[in-house]
Amino acid sequence: MTTKYTIHPIVVGTKVFDKGMMTYQHDYGVRYTIPIYAWYLEGGDKKILIDTGEMHPIVSEDREKAIGGKIYTLEEGLARYGIAPDDIEIVIHTHLHSDHCENDYKCTNARFFIHEKELETISNPHPLDYRYVEDFIYEIRDAGQIEVVRGDQELLPGISVMHTPAHTPGGMTVFIDTDRGKTAITGFCVIRENFEPPPQIRAMELEVIPPGTHINTYEAYDILLKIRDMADVIIPLHEPEFASVEKV
Repeated sequence: MTTKYTIHPIVVGTKVFDKGMMTYQHDYGVRYTIPIYAWYLEGGDKKILIDTGEMHPIVSEDREKAIGGKIYTLEEGLARYGIAPDDIEIVIHTHLHSDHCENDYKCTNARFFIHEKELETISNPHPLDYRYVEDFIYEIRDAGQIEVVRGDQELLPGISVMHTPAHTPGGMTVFIDTDRGKTAITGFCVIRENFEPPPQIRAMELEVIPPGTHINTYEAYDILLKIRDMADVIIPLHEPEFASVEKV
């Protein structure tokens, strides 16, 4: 029998920037606030996180109002479920941009599943890839906590990963079996609108909007279509609707 998981979104940071950072060629000049999540999975016999978020999140009334939910440190967010970072046994990384891995060093007892291309990129990033900061993985690398992912695979019963280089070279989408079916947490930074474009975008015969930051626009577009069609439920990595919910 397949393990079914409950997904708990924990807001561990925010960014305020131009909406076009999410939606390629759309809504440039629109101020937009995204939540940064760590996702705690309950249901199996392991304590699992997807991404670890920002080390020192900015907590302000205007940012919490913009996302419709509270902002926590990783410790505060996990404490709501009676655990601490050193209780985490497995961390799965969608990618290694700094806002997704700044708290890695706190998870001292975890195994970290990271795609090989993310590890290659963070060690030798292109100047455009300023979001990679190798310092944030020094501790887990030196402690031998990293499990290198080289292909699409099942990591645990009910949890699998797929290489989806839409946003970064080693981005991984995580598929999780839940009561609602196969649920995908995207391995690329998007919001709901990327998968459900407004009428004016659909009128251009575009089914999805690629991420604002991407490796290859055409490939990113095709990857979004593939994930859309594979999953029963899609969780876009920075969608604000999850900031106000206890579980997915």
